[in-house]
Amino acid sequence: MRSMTIQKSLSLRAWAELGLLSLIWGGSFLSIRIALDEIPLVTSVAYRVGIAALLLWAVILWRGTAVPRDLRLWGAFLVMGLLNNVLPFSLMAWGQLHIETGLTSILNAATAVFGVVVAALVFADERLTLNRGLGVALGFLGVATAIGLHNFRHFDLQSLAQLAVIAGTVSYAFAGAWARMHLKGLAPEVAAAGMLTASSLVMIPGALMFDGVPTALPSGTAMLAVGYYALVATAFAYLLYYRVLAAAGSGNLMLCTLLVAPVAITLGALVRGEALPGYAFLGFGLLALGLIVLDGRLTRRLLSG
Repeated sequence: MRSMTIQKSLSLRAWAELGLLSLIWGGSFLSIRIALDEIPLVTSVAYRVGIAALLLWAVILWRGTAVPRDLRLWGAFLVMGLLNNVLPFSLMAWGQLHIETGLTSILNAATAVFGVVVAALVFADERLTLNRGLGVALGFLGVATAIGLHNFRHFDLQSLAQLAVIAGTVSYAFAGAWARMHLKGLAPEVAAAGMLTASSLVMIPGALMFDGVPTALPSGTAMLAVGYYALVATAFAYLLYYRVLAAAGSGNLMLCTLLVAPVAITLGALVRGEALPGYAFLGFGLLALGLIVLDGRLTRRLLSG
């Protein structure tokens, strides 16, 4: 996770692709929750990484991209898979069993905040500036507010579920640092396919161990949900993410982080009748403000104008 200040002007096509990526990831929270109504947690994650890996390898073979053979690189894929797929996918899916999909998406937006903190700890060129420090502080305040400051006085299953989602975002942050150190220079589809393959080697045996062999097909609705979050929100979204990154720059991808949560909140309300408390929206507002400060463009304009 290099710098978050690389900016590019957005073309109409880049805006459209950024919006599409936000819609796709916003919908992933609802699809995961729908699947979890029928499919055990570990199995649902195994489906996600396994199916997505197969699709990405099909893309790689179609493009004729070289398949990496270095065992050290595959070791890096394994660590990346644990940090970017196995841990966050599992923790967040478990969290969604006990909290609203919209709240999960709000807490997930903290990924960028934790990414800045981890990068500052790991890389000498990513030290916290005053601007970044303020953005991180606002982000942390937003997370605490979204959880509900009163909930820190007593600990229950919902509190644990929210902490599980936060732990998933921390794992994403470490994954960003690991990718910068060990996966630089790889074709994006190869890096994603290698990571998802390594994740599958962990999750498929785990699903068989914890959930057993599936004995019945899930409903058509659950299968559509699995297809969506595996094929669209994972495999296709990874390819689209790197396309948007190249066209829009890392700074503009902050906008995607801000757009995902409203999509997930709206879908959760419309489809599952979820209603979030007012402090969750206040927390998202503070978190969004923190991300805007981290992005830096608005503050630079205010200071220069």
